[in-house]
Amino acid sequence: MLKNVACVLVDGVHPFELGVVCEVFGLDRSDEGLPLYDFAVVSAEGRALSTHVPGFTVSTPYGLERLEEADLIAVPASDANVTRDYPPALLDALRRAVDRGARVLSVCSGVFVLGAAGLLDGRRCAAHWRHAELLARRFPRAVVEPDVLYVDADPVITSAGTAAGIDACLHIVRKEQGPEVANRIARRMVVPPHRDGGQAQYIERPLPRAECDTVGEVLAWMERHLDEEVTVEQLAERAHMSPRTFARRFQQETGTTPYRWILRQRVLLAQQLLEATDETVDAIAGRTGFGTAAALRHQFVRALGTTPNAYRRTFQGPTAA
Repeated sequence: MLKNVACVLVDGVHPFELGVVCEVFGLDRSDEGLPLYDFAVVSAEGRALSTHVPGFTVSTPYGLERLEEADLIAVPASDANVTRDYPPALLDALRRAVDRGARVLSVCSGVFVLGAAGLLDGRRCAAHWRHAELLARRFPRAVVEPDVLYVDADPVITSAGTAAGIDACLHIVRKEQGPEVANRIARRMVVPPHRDGGQAQYIERPLPRAECDTVGEVLAWMERHLDEEVTVEQLAERAHMSPRTFARRFQQETGTTPYRWILRQRVLLAQQLLEATDETVDAIAGRTGFGTAAALRHQFVRALGTTPNAYRRTFQGPTAA
């Protein structure tokens, strides 16, 4: 049973990510019949720590020895987590915790601390989409999943950027104390107890401009005619190549096939239209070449893990259709 929780900080900690852990595990809600956790904020680098907010510091009387009794150790984001080295004593404490059966949780770039401790080796893990590639390079034995909000590779739980830390914390509560407790904490926080979809819907991917040597003009034409059905043979004729040569050049210069490229651009255009217009999903399906709302929904869910209507509500607000 989850009873003892420690949130361990390094210099440059992000107050919001620290606050997420404190909000879920650090508040006394026992008068409402909710669990009371033995919670402590722990410093890995002296009693006073800077944050990434100028003039905002954090102090605590607890050092790394407090981690030895924790059932869950949370590591929030820090300003320099992605580039710095970490105190060996902190990494040792995290490894000991996992060896004795405790769980560890990272919020956003806190995952780099877990990687440095060797706790991601051979495990699936989540990371903020901006950090996913760097995390994979630094820790090649980790299985980085850049599209998800969090990953539970028990006893190591990792979450993506900022608000995904809330998702991961509530997941742990749901797993340990059941959905009723997690739902009640979520209501107190005025957040959904579970979010649909994944991180992919929040990644900023503007429509790319054609910068290829031999198929650039065809790419530009394809961008202007996403609503039209075209074949490789038609595209090859426009490029004055044989279909086989065109397909080979296209793969070399874009890294993908014509079908996958145009499918991705259609999804991107649908995202833009859902965010910026009030057009119906049927109309957007027509403009983006999917033809029907059902086809758009199918490809949208495959690419982003959420539906067009849910995406519109997220990025336009509650008044969106």
